[in-house]
Amino acid sequence: MHLSFPAGFLWGAATSGYQIEGAADADGKGPSIWDRFTHTPGTILHGDTGDHACNAYDPARLSADLDLMVELGLKAYIFSAQWPRIQPDGRGPANARGLDYYRRVVDGLHERGIVPILTIYHWELPQALQEKGGWLERDTVERFVAYAGILHGALGEQVPYWITQNEPHTSTWEGHGGGRHAPGLRGERNALTAAHHLLLSHGRVVREFGAAATGGKAHYGAVLAITPVRAADPASAADRAAAHRVDGEQNRLFLDPIFRGEYPEDIRARYRTLTDDFAFVRPEDLAIIHTPSDFLGINYYTPTRIAAGPDDRVLLRGPLGPRTAMDWAIDPAGFHEVLTRVRQEYTGQLPLIVTENGASFRDYLDPEGRCRDTERVDFLRDHLREAQRALADGVPLAGYCVWSLLDNFEWDSGYRERFGLVYVDYATQRRVPKESFAWYQGVIRANALEVGG
Repeated sequence: MHLSFPAGFLWGAATSGYQIEGAADADGKGPSIWDRFTHTPGTILHGDTGDHACNAYDPARLSADLDLMVELGLKAYIFSAQWPRIQPDGRGPANARGLDYYRRVVDGLHERGIVPILTIYHWELPQALQEKGGWLERDTVERFVAYAGILHGALGEQVPYWITQNEPHTSTWEGHGGGRHAPGLRGERNALTAAHHLLLSHGRVVREFGAAATGGKAHYGAVLAITPVRAADPASAADRAAAHRVDGEQNRLFLDPIFRGEYPEDIRARYRTLTDDFAFVRPEDLAIIHTPSDFLGINYYTPTRIAAGPDDRVLLRGPLGPRTAMDWAIDPAGFHEVLTRVRQEYTGQLPLIVTENGASFRDYLDPEGRCRDTERVDFLRDHLREAQRALADGVPLAGYCVWSLLDNFEWDSGYRERFGLVYVDYATQRRVPKESFAWYQGVIRANALEVGG
């Protein structure tokens, strides 16, 4: 007995440029905020950087990785362009050698019958723009639209799906509020200002290049990391209020402007004084952000448990039940909760694509040279069952992409965390498909989950 998925379902895997490409200064590439951040002492576990990563920029390695995708049976592949490969300083004409690399990726996918899904921004802001204020400055929105125009002009006919912004929540709170990610800024006003400019850049690009502007040839949407936020003690009114606040900052701060044309009133009220009543918002901005998207990408990993703390603080409580190597709670039911909530409250029949779902475990090669990641197989199987349940409940789910195709550089965790379907020996760049690779291959081939299997 099988649980089938719709015909034409986009089975995929995802990566991002800085996490896999390496070649940090090859062929005229300029530095990104992540190049600068990772070379700042104390920012990344063990002092790791993305200078070499998975060496995916190398032509021979790119070809081999594309062939791995064919072996896996992928129908779609998400990758990101690094902005400073295209415009080393974030402005001006395209760097032809950098643009040619992404042409090779797209051409290689088409030759192998795989749908390209291109992320315009997966956090790789040119350092030159950061030195002029980065996402705290409205001019960066203009620079982003120009950069997106270069990519669209070069690849628009070959790429059917475009992701404007990947996880603006992470860029906002980790990069501009908490300092854990590049560019390493701190402060809630910084975070909220950056959030607005990231959202505005999304709306501008959808309005200019999306399906309505291109006659349906190119489809544009954002990717949001949606997290179920739960009160540590559901009986506590204080914990419920704290969870509602965090849901506002994590989820509604991004969903509401895109799909309702407004910021959540409780978030505006909370930060009204700090932001001079959201002074960075101009009269036309929310209408631009609210430009109808062609799809929404959803990244799901884990829920969050929140308790009320002293002095108006919130406390993050430890996860319940089984956990990944990153200490993230494994909660497949939360996946169904996210998909159904988004459809019911925001998107209706807009197509949804799961653009990231996966887990890190302490993977290793056994004496026979195999990687038996049975925990990942269980994780993916359980989450795909919930995806199937969401489909049965009317969620218009068009695709599912595993994070990640390859083990790679995992931001402030460096190379410790392994999310890939393919094990990467970073010293030799040898690829070893894991047990999960073979399992996912079978799912794609059958376009179904085997019940009990």
